[in-house]
Amino acid sequence: MWFFRAREIVEFARQIEQKGQQFYRAMAEQAADGRVKEIMLALAAEEEEHEALFTRMLDGLENYNPPETYPGEYEEYVRALLDAHVFARDIKPGEIACEAGDPQKALDMAIGFEKDSLLFFYELRQLVPEQERSAVDKLIREEQKHILRLAGQKKVLA
Repeated sequence: MWFFRAREIVEFARQIEQKGQQFYRAMAEQAADGRVKEIMLALAAEEEEHEALFTRMLDGLENYNPPETYPGEYEEYVRALLDAHVFARDIKPGEIACEAGDPQKALDMAIGFEKDSLLFFYELRQLVPEQERSAVDKLIREEQKHILRLAGQKKVLA
């Protein structure tokens, strides 16, 4: 069975957070409703905080260079894996901004994205050696906190 290393999963998480920042900022630019714009900018800022946290986590994790059959193979694999994630390249913020025209819908959409991230990390957790799973568990807890904050915001707006 192919195992990922915790460092790889944390790096995936960093890249997902970067994509999330870009996406939420683009959504904010397209938002017609001022509250939706404010929510999207707040989400971008939270993604930025997560990226910084995950970057700090990398310092304590062992480097890992997987074997490749050709130069760049692993990078291509990682890119394909991340592009299949919720913040894929073919998502158009302008189209989604129209769908998320009110704050409740915007928060529902963001919760859906965060759930997808959470499921992604849960799946990858099983592919990490047992002794390294605590790092992935930390990622999972951070994503869970994010979902709880978003759900709390939804209640405030209701």
